[in-house]
Amino acid sequence: MRVTSKGQVTIPQYIREKLGITPSTEVDFVEKEGRVFLEKQKGGKAVPRKFTKLRGVATVKMTTDEIMALTRADR
Repeated sequence: MRVTSKGQVTIPQYIREKLGITPSTEVDFVEKEGRVFLEKQKGGKAVPRKFTKLRGVATVKMTTDEIMALTRADR
């Protein structure tokens, strides 16, 4: 694993899944005896995102052009 110029690394998927690390999950880096460990913060819940509850699947049977026409129509 390589550290980027911004100090970032990618946590392997199997580790994210095992620890339940999802986007916005808070983690800590802990140094012990010259080694660094990644730990999921206590509480372990991901920080809620503003628009998560608004996500969904479009069920309207309209074309993209029709939707754009509605959103850009003069009011």
